[in-house]
Parts: sequence; structure tokens; C-alpha cells
Amino acid sequence: MKYFYAVVHQDEDSAFGVTFPDLPGCFSASDDMAQLLPNACDALELWFEDAKEVKPLRLDQVQSYAADELRQGAFILAVPFIRNTGKLARVNLSLDHGMLDAIDKAANARSLTRSAFMAQAARNEIECRR
Repeated sequence: MKYFYAVVHQDEDSAFGVTFPDLPGCFSASDDMAQLLPNACDALELWFEDAKEVKPLRLDQVQSYAADELRQGAFILAVPFIRNTGKLARVNLSLDHGMLDAIDKAANARSLTRSAFMAQAARNEIECRR
């Protein structure tokens, strides 16, 4: 997992705009502050569909690049990026039986396998809780 730093800005009477200084053309927007991170994660995922690995800029580099915007009220958001490799790995987890039953019930309700549900839950937690 890598973190890319996004610059978030908002003009009066507009949505929040999110841009990535090191990823030309990668951007997102949100009317709601709570959706900034999930939308930015989606933007990264879409941008990297056809792009090779990129080493993220360091925080100080992004601060320097966006200095004028930051002085005008913009802020920086660390956005996690999890590249899907297509390679599966078998792991062993220990869970309380009650939790396992709840996971299986929730996975079944979504027509997912236990593994798919756990992977989706982990991605949601990482991308939405930062």
C-alpha cells in the first residue's frame, strides 16, 4: 500500500476539488467532506487502471508544489492506494465464533464468499477511515 498526497481546495459555493500533483489528470470532487477520501481513492484506482507504478511525491514536495493553494486555504489529504495484484494468498485468521457467524451471514446476504467479504471490509476500512 502506498499513500499519495492530494491537494483539496474549495471555492465559494462549489464542491471540494481534489488533485494529485504527481498524477496528471487524476482528480475528484465531493460536495461532502465525508466523501473526500472515498472519492479520492476511487480516482486513484481509476487512474492506475492504465498506468504503471509511480513513486508518490514526499509530503514536503507536495507542500512546495501547492504552496500558493495552501496559503489560500487548501489542505493536503493522504490517500491510500492498494494495487490489486491478481495474486491470491491463503491466510489463517482467528475470530470469535459469533463474529464468524456474523461475517458469514453478511457475506451470504451480499452473495459474496467469506474471503471476498473480508477483503472488501478491509478495503473499506483502510480507504474510508484514514
